[in-house]
Amino acid sequence: MTQLNNLDLDLAQELGDFPEDDLDVVFAPKECRTLQPSMPEDGVELDSHVKDCVQTYIREWLIVNRNHSLVHFLVFLQAGPHQVPAVSEEASRTTLACSDLELRSLQPDPRLEHLLRHVSAEEFERLNEEARRTNRHAELLALYPSVDEEDAVEIRPVPDCPKEHLGNRILVKLQTLKFDIEIEPLFACIALYDIKERKKISENFHCDLNSDSLRGLLRSHTPSIDLSTQARSAVFSVTYPSPDIYLVIKIEKVLQQGEIGDCAEPYMVLKEGEAGKTKEKIEKLKAQAESFCQRLGKYRMPFAWIPISLTNFFNVSTLEREIQETEGLNGTCLTFLRQNDSSVGLEDNYPTSNFKTISLTLGTFFKQEGDRLSDEDLFKFLADFKRSSSLQRRIKTLPVEISPAPENIGYCLTPELLPLKAFSENRNRPHKEILEFPIREVYVPHTIYRNLLYVYPQRLNFANRLASARNITIKIQFMCGEDSSCAMPVIFGKSSGPEFVREIYTAITYHNKSPDFYEEVKIKLPAKLTEKHHLLFTFYHISCQPKQGTSVETLLGYSWLPILLNDRLQTGHYSLPVALDKLPLHYSIHSPETPPIKWVEGHKGVFIVEVQAVSSVHTQDNHLEKFFTLCHSLENQVTFPIRVMDQKITEASLEHELKLSIICLNSSRLEPLVLFLHLVLDKLFQLAVQPMVIAGQTANFSQFAFESVVAIVNSLHNSKELSKDQHGRNCLLASYVYYVFRLPDPQREVVKPGMVGARVAKLFFFLIHAVSVGSKLLQSRVISCSNPDITVTQAAADEEVKSIMSSKVREISQHFHEELALQMVVSTGMVRESVFKYAWFFFELLIKSMAQYVHNIEKQDNPRRSRFSNRFKDDITTIVSVITSEIGGFAFFKESEQAEKINISLAFFLYDLLSLMDRGFVFNLIKHYCNQLSNKLNSLSTLISMRLEFLRILCSHEHYLNLNLFFMTSASAPASPSPSLSSQNSSSCSSFQDQKITGMFDLSAEYRQQHFLTGLLFTELAAALDADSEGCVQRKAVNAILSLLSSHDLDPRCSKKEVKIKIAALYLPLVGIILDSLPQLHDFTNIRSGKGRTGTPEEEDSSGAINQNVALAIAGSQFSIRNSVIPLMSLPYRQSATLGPDTTRNLLICFLWIMKNADQSLIQKWIADLPSMQLNRILDLLFICVSCFEYKVSETRHVVLTQALQKSRDVKARLEEALLRGEGARGEMMKRCRIPAGTSYSCIPMPFERNLTGSGVNENLRWRKEQTQWRQANERQDKTKAELDQEALISGNLATEANLIILDMQENIIQVRSTECRDNLLGGVLKVLVNSLGYDQSTTYLTHCFATLRALIAKFGDLLFEEEVEQCADLCQRVLHHCSSSIDITRTQACATLYLLMRYSFSSTSNFSRVKMQVTMSLASLVGKSPEFNEEFLRRSLRTILAYAEEDTDMQATPFPIQVEELLCNLNSILSDTVKMREFQEDPEMLMDLMYRIAKGYQTSPDLRLTWLQNMAEKHTKRKCYTEAAMCLVHAAALVAEYLSMLEDRSYLPVGSVSFQNISSNVLEESAVSDDVLSPDEDGICSGRYFSESGLVGLLEQAAELFSTGGLYETVNEVYKIVIPILEAHRDFRKLTLTHSKLQKAFDSIINKGQKRMFGTYFRVGFYGSKFGDLDEQEFIYKEPAITKLPEISHRLEGFYGQCFGEDAVEVIKDSAPVDKRKLDPNKAYIQITFVEPYFDEYEMKDRVTYFEKNFNISRFMYTTPFTMDGRPRGELYEQYKRNTILTTMHAFPYIKTRINVIQREEFILTPIEVAIEDMRKKTQELTAATNQEPPDAKMLQMVLQGSVGATVNQGPLEVAQVFLAEIPADPKLYRHHNKLRLCFKEFIMRCGEALEKNKHLITADQREYHQELKRNYIKLKENLRPMIERKIPELYKPVVKVHSIRYS
Repeated sequence: MTQLNNLDLDLAQELGDFPEDDLDVVFAPKECRTLQPSMPEDGVELDSHVKDCVQTYIREWLIVNRNHSLVHFLVFLQAGPHQVPAVSEEASRTTLACSDLELRSLQPDPRLEHLLRHVSAEEFERLNEEARRTNRHAELLALYPSVDEEDAVEIRPVPDCPKEHLGNRILVKLQTLKFDIEIEPLFACIALYDIKERKKISENFHCDLNSDSLRGLLRSHTPSIDLSTQARSAVFSVTYPSPDIYLVIKIEKVLQQGEIGDCAEPYMVLKEGEAGKTKEKIEKLKAQAESFCQRLGKYRMPFAWIPISLTNFFNVSTLEREIQETEGLNGTCLTFLRQNDSSVGLEDNYPTSNFKTISLTLGTFFKQEGDRLSDEDLFKFLADFKRSSSLQRRIKTLPVEISPAPENIGYCLTPELLPLKAFSENRNRPHKEILEFPIREVYVPHTIYRNLLYVYPQRLNFANRLASARNITIKIQFMCGEDSSCAMPVIFGKSSGPEFVREIYTAITYHNKSPDFYEEVKIKLPAKLTEKHHLLFTFYHISCQPKQGTSVETLLGYSWLPILLNDRLQTGHYSLPVALDKLPLHYSIHSPETPPIKWVEGHKGVFIVEVQAVSSVHTQDNHLEKFFTLCHSLENQVTFPIRVMDQKITEASLEHELKLSIICLNSSRLEPLVLFLHLVLDKLFQLAVQPMVIAGQTANFSQFAFESVVAIVNSLHNSKELSKDQHGRNCLLASYVYYVFRLPDPQREVVKPGMVGARVAKLFFFLIHAVSVGSKLLQSRVISCSNPDITVTQAAADEEVKSIMSSKVREISQHFHEELALQMVVSTGMVRESVFKYAWFFFELLIKSMAQYVHNIEKQDNPRRSRFSNRFKDDITTIVSVITSEIGGFAFFKESEQAEKINISLAFFLYDLLSLMDRGFVFNLIKHYCNQLSNKLNSLSTLISMRLEFLRILCSHEHYLNLNLFFMTSASAPASPSPSLSSQNSSSCSSFQDQKITGMFDLSAEYRQQHFLTGLLFTELAAALDADSEGCVQRKAVNAILSLLSSHDLDPRCSKKEVKIKIAALYLPLVGIILDSLPQLHDFTNIRSGKGRTGTPEEEDSSGAINQNVALAIAGSQFSIRNSVIPLMSLPYRQSATLGPDTTRNLLICFLWIMKNADQSLIQKWIADLPSMQLNRILDLLFICVSCFEYKVSETRHVVLTQALQKSRDVKARLEEALLRGEGARGEMMKRCRIPAGTSYSCIPMPFERNLTGSGVNENLRWRKEQTQWRQANERQDKTKAELDQEALISGNLATEANLIILDMQENIIQVRSTECRDNLLGGVLKVLVNSLGYDQSTTYLTHCFATLRALIAKFGDLLFEEEVEQCADLCQRVLHHCSSSIDITRTQACATLYLLMRYSFSSTSNFSRVKMQVTMSLASLVGKSPEFNEEFLRRSLRTILAYAEEDTDMQATPFPIQVEELLCNLNSILSDTVKMREFQEDPEMLMDLMYRIAKGYQTSPDLRLTWLQNMAEKHTKRKCYTEAAMCLVHAAALVAEYLSMLEDRSYLPVGSVSFQNISSNVLEESAVSDDVLSPDEDGICSGRYFSESGLVGLLEQAAELFSTGGLYETVNEVYKIVIPILEAHRDFRKLTLTHSKLQKAFDSIINKGQKRMFGTYFRVGFYGSKFGDLDEQEFIYKEPAITKLPEISHRLEGFYGQCFGEDAVEVIKDSAPVDKRKLDPNKAYIQITFVEPYFDEYEMKDRVTYFEKNFNISRFMYTTPFTMDGRPRGELYEQYKRNTILTTMHAFPYIKTRINVIQREEFILTPIEVAIEDMRKKTQELTAATNQEPPDAKMLQMVLQGSVGATVNQGPLEVAQVFLAEIPADPKLYRHHNKLRLCFKEFIMRCGEALEKNKHLITADQREYHQELKRNYIKLKENLRPMIERKIPELYKPVVKVHSIRYS
């Protein structure tokens, strides 16, 4: 590489800056929702576990930040002013109806000046180049749509910060509670219930809605009222919303005498304000209530409850559902309102909620039932309520408002009564947060201190107790000792009272000895619990009536529950016995079963209670409890033995038990493990690095701790309940590493009391540990770092152990990152597998611990090389090596998804290491990674894909340019490590003269050393393209390169030409790689096959265009039909493209970018030295480029470009958010991208314009990322016209610039290698030029392209016409196509080029017959192929060429002008045929005739005839004429068979077309012409793919399918008779099976359908009138679909020709009589249509037995015309004659057409008696058929009988007999006819008799009368006919004499 001397020093400095440190360790304060964090109570000595928990919950987050400043490369500039391109759109097409047009009458186009001027070839080329170099785009990729970034693996999302779990929050407000009468205080308690899960899902919220006066009644019982107990609104949380959730409000009242029903009755019957007795009653009740409140104020009784369904709240779609009014529902109002002004403005704070505010005024309630108070009963009630909604009693009002809780709700308390932030003191009442009890586990780790206990007394059974126990309450206390003063004030108070109380009483059910309770007692557990703590339950009977000398409370008994059992919190359901005696001393340390006292019912468990804890201190899991207990026994001074649950552990067994508990950690339930995850992991990491001394021995837990971490990581990843991010990382673990993890404190030593020499022991541990580690290291380090296949010697391993031991002794302490790396290295088995499977976690731990280590020891200023120990580096090397092997292993065993995740983890690890360690060391790791994967499985596509993703992540590094040593020369650049991969480039075929240039285009070792990452990327690209890999791999590789190039092209600093040249030089090796991948590129030339130039298949159908194969067939003389016009010359082995179109396009744009920006003199030198094979490859590449960068006019406005990401807006938002939140370069870049670009750079487009002079300069043409990259498919409608115009303009400019770069390259080749062009290069160059003319191009490009073509013709004309025959043919076709362009400038250029082609052709050979032939063929090809082909413009072009010939003075003396004129006239006549075809697009018969005629014209060119036959078949299929389509294919197959039999004689093959006679007699016309005219072994003949045995079978199978579809099942059999021998010969039993199954299906159809099958209907159609031209006086038989009626075909033809000639000019002749032309109007067109039937001679009928045989292979048809001698069509019986006309067609039906010419016409006239004979025969046949029909059809029989003998019609037969049989004819010639008729009547009468007899057996009882009537008529007819039937002509019964019968015809 040469030094770029004039490069800006500032730029070099900017690109060369390399920050020393990128990572910074910061402490981020933990976000706390409350004003003060939740903490245990003060003044208590906490145990270690609680301390650890609290410490974990309150300490700050430790985060490692990147503090780099990113160089921002990609600048997405604003798009400039919109301009509409003047695209080569075709003008409106006109069709010339005239058959011929005088060319000379047309006006020629302007001619090109100086066309015939004599200029040297060099001058010509120079002028062309100057023109091409002006007005060019500076940046190619600014025009190219952005690269698809859907697999942006380099985005690493920042995990969510761990925080307290909050579900969907609901704010519930209660305002007032008023009944119709107000006599006493009432208390509300609210909770949520899920009836589907049958679970209470929230704690209780107690609410006092009483007025001050009513509250005053209880003043003596409430010593103080804390503000927190006055709340009237609560925030509930619901994690899993469902329509089955109910808000239940329970109402209690002060205890009074009487049942609940009695107490509730006044509320139902009385109303406030009523006078008289009612008022007295109310006053009395108030007085009673006052006395009860005085005496029993602290006791409550159940009263009522109110359910509220939250279905409407959670389910927005049902908000408008009306609630039916039910019995007693007094004005329930259900409205959905915005929150009122007094509450928080919801819309501002909570705009995204799907929940709606609902305000309810509840006017109804259920009264409680004393014996049904339990939760189980409540769920039953709720289920009933859900079904019926019938409420019972009335409240005056209870307004409730339910709304989504705002995020920051002011003046709110947590469940622990801690004030939340934004807490305002000036509010009267606070809101309360109510704790949720989720129905399912919630996997969110604890982040706050919470320690609550809930006690639920459920049932008490005192049924067998003394009578005194009736009104029972339970006093519940939390005791810290046994004295009554030990009751702790830790019970949360209810409403309007103290915050915390020492005791609480349950509600009382009046006179119930076995009461149910629904109380919830919430207790704030002390942080330090002892064995003295217990729950005490005291049972009392409450006397409601005041009696003299008795107290209110009567003690009934006690029960208790110790809080701890074996030092563990007790929770669950308990059946406790009740003690009757006073409790003995020390009762609390025993369980209630043990003390020897008197019990209720003999120690039975009569009291059922449930205890539940919600605690972030107590794990409530055995495994976790044991682990934490044992850990703390190590950390603190404890006395052995210690108790862990029911187990005693001595100091000796401590180590074993701790190891056991570490191993068992993973056995704990998932929920507690997740809840305490942070603490568990912290403890395990502490154990991993902290040496423990137990019983004088140093215990090593490192391996166990590490293995336990691995097991936990494995469990969390495998759990389906836990979420993962896009890279498969468990979100909980990702959050832990990112926020929580910090280095364990290694200085924390633990020395047990009485232990001596702890330090010595610690040192000894390290020595032992080192030895064991050393032996384990041997297992993993037998792999050499540089080459995994070389085994390290034992001596080296021993040295390593020694070094580890010595270093251990020297360091004494172990750093976490070193220990972690070591454990990763020495792990084995399943542990090792999991470590590498979830390597991301351990890698991120390593990075974070390393960053903290560097931060702590302040090594940032020290050189990176000395930061970490060599041993640690070795471990890292080993880990990378082993994990690379793992990646290979996973990929090999088809676990590619797993391998990809590990691979991405490794890439991010090395990405991070670049910021921490010596970069040379990291580069070596990258090198080893690449080497190792290559050695592992080089060809596996998944591995290449992984290496690519790996490199893509590394290349996204913020210092990519610096790492790549950009702009450094080889002299000054420090060498990066070079991967020892051999170059993938095989382009060098001979020694180059200039080694430097060779090196620049080669992926050399020097290149890879200097530009390490780019070199690796190129190596991977080459591997991806070489390998037989999947498309996604190649797409990834190419996209990675393209995104790099785009970043350079859109970077304003790289806009200087010198810089561009330097950058292009950096990417030159890419050219070699692309050339090598040539065989795999997508062949865009195939896209058009089967279509018109821009038409869709539908358009093709409507325009009647001929498909491309056919068009090519017309054009090419005797060449085989090809999909792509010219085969790629250097690629005879090209079979199928392995790259997708998008990938190929991206790769090719990279190639063009390099060719555009590289130094042109360098390119020319390179071309000069290339061997011709390589040069041909370049030409092939250019050929594909042309096809790829076509300007797709029609698609621009309708199809969003393929590069635009087809993603919806929400995906875009998510990805953008990830980018913005993500670490690293992309995140920074996205943040900066949001700042609008301040600078715009102008670039000059080359718009598609109508003329060059009008070309404007357009500023700032760019693809904008926001315009294209995120454009969705469904946004098409959203695009404005301006946007569409902008896209069209940019797309057009890209096409023009790309094609001009290709043209530049070709000019370079022509100029540098002009001598070789004379040998073999001309064809290649011409091929590319011709191909470019075949696509939509801008006028700009076409102008330059035609100029280059003319230069070529002038320079190499002689070669062109002699050697490049095929190219010349295609050139003619392309140029001729442009001659029909509607754009003047294009036509001018094309005419000039075509004329020059003819002129030079004539000059070089004095005869341009070849060009003449090729131009003629080309025009024939254009006829059908191109929808935008325009006769008018082409004719004008022909006239222009004629003008050139006339004006060319140099050629006037030669025969050239005359020959040109002849040619042009010939072309003009071909155009006339074209017009005809266009005219008859709507007349399928005429169109098929024309196609048939063309096909017939190719009788001597089998390939072309075959193509035309297939084309006809295609047309027939579209019209659903399946039989004709099948016949076309049979003819094609016969053609193939003819030529196969000429090639070789095989017994199983058909012997030419003769073998097909059973299928169709028409096939013989395919018999081959004689060998002297045509031979199949001649070059190019019969080379199509159908001229083979498989092709023959394919055609026949297709034909069989079509016959089957068309219903000709018998023919299917005949077709397969030819196919089966071929299949048998090939032993193709699979196909034989299929064939026979199809035959069976065909035969089944014949049997099942029988006579119900319908074949074609035939009509004779005659055309009369000069308007029809060639059709005048022509007769055809038309085959129409079955059951087509005469009016249908008549309407169709009349309609079509009416459109052609005018409706008034067309007339349909109604009768079938012969047409007299003299009587017709010459200005009209007449059509005569007659129904005809197939006609057979009698001898033929013997062979044509079945219905099919009578409808197949038919060529004779008959129709009948009645007439009389005086000209009338109808007359009396004796004068009625009939003319039978028999028509014979040229071919038999079915044929390859649906209409066939009539070639012969015969007429037979029947005399009246012969007509009578025919009629009577028909009638007799009908009778016979009806009589013999099986099964019999009574209706049909009766109908025929009625027509024969019925009273109304019997005149018919009788009249015939009376006319012709009454007398013997005078003329002896009529004797025989008379006799025939007599015999007919005889048979007729006999058949009538048979029919009557048959009818007799078929009739039902009600038809007997009808039958008798028929019989009478029959007898009458028989009597009338008898004399005439019995009269014989005596002359006929004389002795036999030979009589000559004469027939009139």
